[in-house]
Order: sequence, then structure tokens, then C-alpha cells
Amino acid sequence: MLTGLHLVALVAAFFAVAALGRVLARAVRMPTVVGEIALSILLGPVLLAAFGKDVFTTILPEDLTGVLKQIGEAGLVLFLIGVVHHLDRGVPGGWRGKALGRITVGAFVLPLLTGLVFSVWVLGFASDAVRGTAPSVALVLMLAVAMSVTAVPVLARILEERNDLGRASGLSMMASVLIDTPAWLLLTVALGLAAGGLGGVWLAFATIGAGVVIAWLGHRVLTSEVASGFASGRPRTTAAVLAVVALGAGTAVHSLGLTAIFGAFLVGVMVPRNEAWSRVVSLVSQVGRAFVPVFFVVAGATLSTSGVSAFPWIGVVLALVLGVLGKIGGGYAGARWGGEDRITSLRVGVLVNTRGLTEIVVLQIGFTAGLLTPGLFVALLVMALVTTALTGPLLDVITRRVGAAREEVSL
Repeated sequence: MLTGLHLVALVAAFFAVAALGRVLARAVRMPTVVGEIALSILLGPVLLAAFGKDVFTTILPEDLTGVLKQIGEAGLVLFLIGVVHHLDRGVPGGWRGKALGRITVGAFVLPLLTGLVFSVWVLGFASDAVRGTAPSVALVLMLAVAMSVTAVPVLARILEERNDLGRASGLSMMASVLIDTPAWLLLTVALGLAAGGLGGVWLAFATIGAGVVIAWLGHRVLTSEVASGFASGRPRTTAAVLAVVALGAGTAVHSLGLTAIFGAFLVGVMVPRNEAWSRVVSLVSQVGRAFVPVFFVVAGATLSTSGVSAFPWIGVVLALVLGVLGKIGGGYAGARWGGEDRITSLRVGVLVNTRGLTEIVVLQIGFTAGLLTPGLFVALLVMALVTTALTGPLLDVITRRVGAAREEVSL
């Protein structure tokens, strides 16, 4: 009984911390998810530093940490169903053409190359405590993916709050969707190599292939008149069933050596894109979103107990510089290559530099799989939070300069 009350109290406290993070982010005009993630991840290290290990383990005992980890991962799976469900719904008109393809190439290939540069430092110059024991090829792929992803959910939220970006919003959003697909596939290869060499890679792709077939068959069933009618008439019941299916898919995929998040992707693809099913997915995603902070608190607590024996200051700076260079530079170069004007290209570069939630998920997967040491996790975490936090201020700077230039012309 006491354990149950302790668990409920912890989850309630995590919700309160996430809410406080959102309030603080709004106060400084940052995306609310930045404050939520930062404060949630910092909770564990702050408690450990303030009260010591004995009090920390009393507040967050090891047996409850495992339960909380499962709750957080379940919330993440349910939340990502909504993200995947809306990935290919399209964006405002005018995004088709060579610009989209070239932006996608620029905002993906250049960050991959900066990831390779970062891996040169990790493998050749960083200490053993920072480098870790992960297989070199798997680690290089992991770092390349960490530099290349863009947070579609956070980007979508930023675009909702701003209505002055015009063509740049559609181009950046669709390019981000296209970028994340090969990024997740590369992450699958990295996890497979870490788990069992080439055998692990083949198992990973076989699992995904089988999952795609099952998702296609499920999609055919769900698009039937009977299934759509049931979803329309009983959305809450359907949402509960869909949540169980998603969690089951995540568990099955995890048992085969991949992350449960791939299960969420398969279910998100499976669900039809119509009004009835979108309402169902929204209900599932809202429940999952509420529990995502638990995922981040557990990540911070795990990081605290693992310890950062060698804090890589050079790695933090290098990751940040390369992260900004790769995304803003790649997005800008791709847009200019595609025929966009300078201002639109700058806005595209800034928008695809938004990493947020997707990046943190990728880092946590790599950390849990043993690909990233605590030091590398921290360095890349700082990069993810800073690049996301820069999105709003950089867009404001561009907007002000455009306004000033127009005033000069009118004079």
C-alpha cells in the first residue's frame, strides 16, 4: 500500500515539475517543451546534489525506478502514435518541387558529416570514460543520427505559435518528416550492431519488415466500414484498445532487441487517416503526452546514479558548434540550392535546427543500449536543448532584420 502511494506521489511530483518547466519556458519565450524536458531531466541530479545518495535513494528507490521507467516508456509509445499518425498529412501549399528534396538532402547529409567529425574527436581524442566500450561503427552511426534528427513534434508546436514564416514553415516541416525516416533506420542499424553485430542488424530489419507487413494488413482492417464506424461511435473504447495494441507491439519489438518506440511507429502508420480515427489517436496521444515527463525524470535519475566521471567540456562545445553548423548550414545551403531566397533559406535552417523531444528520445535509447556514456549523453543533451531554445530567438532576429530592411527601402 505504501509503495503504491509512494509511486502515485512521485508521478504527481513529476507532473508538477513538468508544469513548472512549461511556465518558466513561457516566461522566457521559449518552446514549453524545452522547459519541461530540462527541468524533468535535472530533477534527479539536483536531488542527488542537494540531499546526498541516501536521501535520493529513499525518495527514488531502485524498485520504483524500474516501474517508473516502464510508465515513462509506455507514455512515450502512446504519445508517438500521434506524431507518426500525422507525419505525412502534408503541409501548407507550395512545398513540392526541387526545393523540398534539396533541403532534405542538405539538412540531413551535412549533419551526418558533422556527426562523423564529432566521432573523430570521440574515438581519437576523448578519454576512455567518455568514449566508452561501444563498437566503433555502432558508435559512429549513433553520433551521426544524434546530429541529424529534427524534432517534428516540437517544430509543429513552434509553427503553431508563429504565423509569419510563410513558405519556410511548409518546407522545413516536410523536410523534417523526410529526414527522420532514414535517421531512425540508421539508429536501428546502430542498435543492431551493438546488440549482435551483423546478425543483430539483419534481425532488426527482419523485425521491421515483418512489422510493416502486419501494419499494412492492420490498416486494411481498420479502414473497413465496421472498424471506422466503431471508432466513430465509441472513440474512448477504441482508444483503449488501440493503446493496448500499441503497448503490446512495443513489448514484442523490444523482446526482439529493438526499442519499443518502433512499435509505436508501426501502429501510428497502421491507423487510417480520417476524422474518426484521428480523434481516437488524439485521445491516445494525449494520455501518452501526460506521462512523457516521467520518461525524462527517469533518464535524469539514471544519469545521476551512473555518474559523469569525466565531464567533456570540449565535447559539449564541439557538439553545439557542429550541431548548429550542420542543421542551420545544411538547411540554408539546401534551400538556396533549391532556388529559395536568402531570408526563406535562413528561416528553414533555423527551423530544422529544432531537435527537442525527438533528439532526447534518440539519446536515451543510445544511453540505455550502452552506445553513449554519461559524458556523451550530457554533451549531446546540452546541444539538443540549446539548439531547440535558439529557434525562437533566431527567428525573431531574422524577422526584425527583415522589418528594418523594409523600412529602409520605404524611406
